[in-house]
Amino acid sequence: MKEEGFIHLCQPDVCKSCGACCGLYNYADSTRDSLVRRLRDRTEIFRETVRVAADLKVFSDNIKRLENPEKLYEVIYCCEYLGFLDGEEKKVGCLLHPLQNDGVDMRDVSFYGRELCDGHFCPSYHFISREEKSALIRIIDDWYLYGLCITDIDLVKEYFRFISEGIYEVPRPERFKGRLRDIAFDFFSLKISWPFRSTDTNRFGKYYFDGSQYMVSHIDYDALGCERSKFDKIFLSLTSRFRKLEELKRGEEIIRDNIEKFITCYKMDAMERS
Repeated sequence: MKEEGFIHLCQPDVCKSCGACCGLYNYADSTRDSLVRRLRDRTEIFRETVRVAADLKVFSDNIKRLENPEKLYEVIYCCEYLGFLDGEEKKVGCLLHPLQNDGVDMRDVSFYGRELCDGHFCPSYHFISREEKSALIRIIDDWYLYGLCITDIDLVKEYFRFISEGIYEVPRPERFKGRLRDIAFDFFSLKISWPFRSTDTNRFGKYYFDGSQYMVSHIDYDALGCERSKFDKIFLSLTSRFRKLEELKRGEEIIRDNIEKFITCYKMDAMERS
């Protein structure tokens, strides 16, 4: 049963959505440009060739033949029926969903089936608070970045923990607008632009993959000659690799400056409101 005031993280509004559970970010090449091309081609082929459920087998075979199937984690299935739901390419989602097919539900042909697809909720639904969910939805209006962040529980919770400790309260979601929204957006954009991101193709956030196994990565602070950073969970979420102490210190400075900037701006905003 859905809780009162349920927030639909998969399709929160008309500006964005998340397809992570369908394996969107599990491709070896999961850069924005690569995924845009993949989703765009699928959507065009689907719209041109699928009229009834009987057409789906040919569609599936064509997609599997045309696309590069290389994945990060072999156990996670990458669904070929994930595409763009709108002409502006703002929302990713299931091309088999009844809302996309004049009320006809074709999800039974998918790998997971209609029942699982309809009833599955990722860990973020349970571990990210309602305030954090609402705030992140206000902060990010981009399907690619939104999907990367809403599924990264450590990144979300650590950021809100640090700013909440600095302002001595949990910031209300409606406060994330204007300058405050921009500062928070800059932080979450580090998920894409982080300068100390590992270039290993088998890394994704704090995880690294070896075929059918995944392990949690760690930063070797002893080798860097320092104590474990208070931003360790954030660093791992950003797929960090530091080769020397100066890089670690610079990474800490980037995170700390953003948090302090948010805290200062929040307090100034509060004073202007009083």
